[in-house]
Amino acid sequence: MFKIMALLKGLKLTLRQFFTKPITMSYPEEKWDFPERFRGQTVLIKNEKGEPLCVACGLCEKICPCSCIEVSPASAADGIRRMEHYQINLLRCSFCGLCVEACPVDAIRMGKGYELAQSSKQALILQENSLLLNYSNTGDSSCLNK
Repeated sequence: MFKIMALLKGLKLTLRQFFTKPITMSYPEEKWDFPERFRGQTVLIKNEKGEPLCVACGLCEKICPCSCIEVSPASAADGIRRMEHYQINLLRCSFCGLCVEACPVDAIRMGKGYELAQSSKQALILQENSLLLNYSNTGDSSCLNK
């Protein structure tokens, strides 16, 4: 008798859920709204001239616990220190945000990009040109966390 009551109770729950509206999301058409402090893919910020703000001080490289950031400095003709090479290995990155906190000129931020699936490992080692493409300084900061 106990087994039959348990079976009927389970069938009642199944039938009740069967006729309710599903709560799934149509993924490509609809996207999740993430909290304000969500840490997604890292982006480099440009100034008004379209140049990266990074001065290649190397603090982000030193503070990174995963050692996934490589920065190479260069000196410009006007004597100002500039970034020659910037690379982030997303295969090793833990998205902790320490690089953002360490940057003295706010040149690096955590974006809201979360679609990081790639077919090859090399596509997840990002150079400065692909990091700068994620954000243009047109006032549209929808891809950034502030």
